[in-house]
Amino acid sequence: MHPDSPEESSAPRPTGTRRAVDPRRLRADDLRYLLAVSRTGRLVTAADALGVDHTTVSRRIAALEKTVGVRLVERGTDGWTLTDIGRAVSEDARAIEEALNRVVDRAAGQDSPSLHGTVRVSAPDGFGTVFATPALVRVRRRHPRLQVELITATRQLALHPSGFDLALVIGVPSSSGLVTEHLTDYTLGLYASDDYLALHGRPRTVAELREHSLIFYIESLLQVGDLGIERHLPGMSPAFSSTNVFAQLEATCQGAGIGVLPAFLAQRAPLRRLLADEIDIRLPITVAVRREAVTHPAVGVVRAALRHEAAERAAELTPE
Repeated sequence: MHPDSPEESSAPRPTGTRRAVDPRRLRADDLRYLLAVSRTGRLVTAADALGVDHTTVSRRIAALEKTVGVRLVERGTDGWTLTDIGRAVSEDARAIEEALNRVVDRAAGQDSPSLHGTVRVSAPDGFGTVFATPALVRVRRRHPRLQVELITATRQLALHPSGFDLALVIGVPSSSGLVTEHLTDYTLGLYASDDYLALHGRPRTVAELREHSLIFYIESLLQVGDLGIERHLPGMSPAFSSTNVFAQLEATCQGAGIGVLPAFLAQRAPLRRLLADEIDIRLPITVAVRREAVTHPAVGVVRAALRHEAAERAAELTPE
């Protein structure tokens, strides 16, 4: 069996009429396995988080599906995702998990139960490193029993999102499984090193940019439409491209060309802003929370910390 393939389950597909389930047949512990797959989107990763092997995860979810008589997970384009019923069950399961953690705290003599569990955050490379990381570190200091995971990638969210509790995305995602809110805007501009300008000269107009090497994302691999260079600099294409914004920043510092970079990164480097009046790209950062995770206290704390970070450092994101 492939390590990320669940066992075949005898659970039927949901239909209009479902048989009644005896609550006494449900094993609350099986719900932990469903929660782990909900958070990670992969059986192997869920198994690592639970300290078991992937076959155990597969077997326990299959047993849970058989008990409730419906499919709870299904194969997606990027791992495993929960069905609509699975998401509803997962939301209820999270409440059970939180109640168990409170029992542990009470038994340990803690009058004010601390936050437990795992919150997985997905964010673009640059924003995730420079803004999300400090916010998450502060959350961990206040709640040391909370596990926080940060995945950095500049990508669009799947139609049926999985593998995260909260995501920071460029633009505005559209998915019925997400609750979204605008977090902040950020600015991208043109930047170059002194060495590059000394060797190649400084472009005085947008038309003169065609005589220079641009640095940006690999267009064919870029999954975020709002970042497409054709949208902001029609007819131009990068001479040096990377899927990683930090590689773009380094290439710009090394004099490989003119970088189309976030201001919050470029201003930390010895770079010159070019054509600021003509090229001032502003894009939104959206917070997207999986619908079943919205009421989770830890997700709420992380969400608030990200709002605070963005508000406190707004001048870095959209400098005058």
